[in-house]
Amino acid sequence: MLIKMIVIAAFALMIVVIGIIGMRRTRSFSDYFLGGGKVGPYMTAFTYGAAYFSAVLFIGFAGKIGWDFGYSGLWIALFNSLVGVLGVWWLMGNRIKRMSQEYQVYTMPEYFEKRYQSRAFRLCSSIAIFVFFIPYSAAVFIGLSYLFQVNFHIDYTLALVFMGLFTALYLVLGGYKSMTIIDVIFGIIMAVGSLVLIISAINAGGGMTSISTRLESFNPDLTGLVGPPGLWPLFSLVFLTSVAPFAMPQLVQKFYAIKDKRAIRIGMVASTLFSALIATAAYFTGATTRIFMNPAVSPAAFKDGQPLFDALMPELLTNVIPESLAVLMLLLILSASMSTLAALVLISSSSVARDVYAGFINRDVSDKNLTLMMRVCSAFFVALSVLLAYFKPASIVAILGISWGAIGSAFLGPFVWGILSKRMTKIGAAVSAVAGLGTCLVLYITGMPSPQAGTIGMIISLAVNPLVSWIVPKPVND
Repeated sequence: MLIKMIVIAAFALMIVVIGIIGMRRTRSFSDYFLGGGKVGPYMTAFTYGAAYFSAVLFIGFAGKIGWDFGYSGLWIALFNSLVGVLGVWWLMGNRIKRMSQEYQVYTMPEYFEKRYQSRAFRLCSSIAIFVFFIPYSAAVFIGLSYLFQVNFHIDYTLALVFMGLFTALYLVLGGYKSMTIIDVIFGIIMAVGSLVLIISAINAGGGMTSISTRLESFNPDLTGLVGPPGLWPLFSLVFLTSVAPFAMPQLVQKFYAIKDKRAIRIGMVASTLFSALIATAAYFTGATTRIFMNPAVSPAAFKDGQPLFDALMPELLTNVIPESLAVLMLLLILSASMSTLAALVLISSSSVARDVYAGFINRDVSDKNLTLMMRVCSAFFVALSVLLAYFKPASIVAILGISWGAIGSAFLGPFVWGILSKRMTKIGAAVSAVAGLGTCLVLYITGMPSPQAGTIGMIISLAVNPLVSWIVPKPVND
């Protein structure tokens, strides 16, 4: 326990010091939000992967999907890497960078305004980002708080408040400058920790053959191509988590900030390999929860004999990982989560500061005051996320499904088609955003699981924009 506390204290001190260094190097809004637009390939690769995966993956998704789907959860890891990372970098990376320079934009709502000549589009997309990123950030805080609760035996609320204050301090100080510096360190910790996690789980389970045999004893489908819940639930999870990144603002931002086309080519390979390792470690370890966890071994992870999915992985990490390596697992999840939180907070605060305030209320705001407002909005967003996390409205998987599903449903059609084709019209983009988001929310409210509701909404968003743009072409004077 003492070693863990010392290591975590040193880790926290390092982050604060780097935050202060970042603050001293931050002289403009561009520095704070994009690192000056000159970030190298490896920094971007690490920051993309670390923003993609967090405690949401290692705590929520690994626990629930591993328990329910077994080995077939690895399909998610595969498609996350090939589609959500490699596909995004290859198909969109250079196009997004060129677009940001051509339109001189810093945010996705700014792009929507200039691409579709619609200030209303900018306002509505800004509000959507702020509203639907709060549950995403809350899910990360929930995962981290469970982790600290198990490792340090402290109250969930106390752990939540500590993580909220620490995150706010880190972000308010240095912004993207701090983030890119620290994400290289975070990435190294995540890579090493993931390798250790895979090896430790295999050793503790007596080897792959033994693990597979024991999983089959629970349900033969746990080692099959499609887990017990079936093909449609699995497909929806694969689609949601692999396709949404094409239009997730916190991931798109990485391409605004990257240096040039050469950096994108290098970063694409590095980010894909990094993400494949991280995702495989999480979903494979999650698949082993059934053989390591039961009410007798870990009563805290069960209630009335049923698993508490968000508690499975924290308990597994303390029981399966050797004590000498336990602190590395703690740093692994903490590193991933801090980077994700940083990305979410920056994007959400920019939606208020730059897109709403500077875009509609005070268009003549100075760069210095805009940067200050970003810092204030960052602290406010963290506070709202912590408040939602306190009430724990649903499981981490359900919360993330709401957030990613809603953002993907609203933005996939307008953003992806807007980047790929000049034929897309303002009406097509608007109808696709409303139809996609509306479908997602209606299905969720009427009882459909959030990953499936989000998947249907995203498919509709992608299909509607080109269809409506073809039926209702651009006016001649547009």
